[in-house]
Amino acid sequence: MRRLWRVFKHRLHYEQWFFLMPRTEATITIQNVVATATLNQKVDLNAVVKSYPGAEYRPQTFPGLVLRLKRPKTATLIFSTGKMVCTGAKNEKESRSAIMKVVNELKKGGIIILSKPSFKVVNIVASASLGGQVDLEKMVVTLRKTLYEPEQFPGLVCRMDEPRVVILVFASGALVITGARKEQEVYEAVHKLHGILEEQNLIFYE
Repeated sequence: MRRLWRVFKHRLHYEQWFFLMPRTEATITIQNVVATATLNQKVDLNAVVKSYPGAEYRPQTFPGLVLRLKRPKTATLIFSTGKMVCTGAKNEKESRSAIMKVVNELKKGGIIILSKPSFKVVNIVASASLGGQVDLEKMVVTLRKTLYEPEQFPGLVCRMDEPRVVILVFASGALVITGARKEQEVYEAVHKLHGILEEQNLIFYE
């Protein structure tokens, strides 16, 4: 009897989990990883410009210098305080690689770097498609922490607590996810929202 009960509980748990799984697989694409790095020292931006004529530096309009890389295709803002902001990477590995490449290029240009930079991902922007039509009017009434003002913007804003992200939801089933600090959080958020939409009958497939 105990063995049968264990098998029954296992089957029940599986069926409940399976029921909550989305019926279609969402397609997810990481669009931009924004990361910061700190050199813990001052940087002479005028000296950087002399070493790299292609660097963009207009201190009269913006205090940061922009250094662009082709591989990985990124743009890194460098401030005189030693802080850097890297954008354009498609994953965390690319972002780290870009930061280290910029640091090495600074060294080659004669800029003395005293220590290894600290690194932190501060925002991941991703897009996704759920493959179905979402009832935004019903969604804003059914789910908490949602905002939908179609006369101002066609998408619904959904704020998720766990993982802590903001998702723009469009009637076409397209999503834009922002605020994640790890790539896994993007996949967790999309899967969670997709399951909720199906459970609440808020998404329909042709």
